[in-house]
Amino acid sequence: MSTAAKPLLLFFWSERSGPARRMESLLAHLTRKERTRLRVMRIDIETQADLAERLGVSEVPTLVLVKDKHVVARLEGRASAPKIEGMLAQHLAAAVA
Repeated sequence: MSTAAKPLLLFFWSERSGPARRMESLLAHLTRKERTRLRVMRIDIETQADLAERLGVSEVPTLVLVKDKHVVARLEGRASAPKIEGMLAQHLAAAVA
């Protein structure tokens, strides 16, 4: 499978956001666990404000799932592993098929 075919999970965070910093280890684990089916990219909302604005991100942390150049899912605020995995489940299953 080519890297381009993998869904991309954008993790919008900020150094000043306690909830976002607490989610970092969770996202690092998810990145390792799903490395063959998912790409994960950290986006600092303070240095990439234009991208955050284009995607309508107003809360940190926010997770935005992009597939085939379209936003297909999002989670705003601090999220647990089961909640993130639930959001990803249908999109990752399709990526393997």
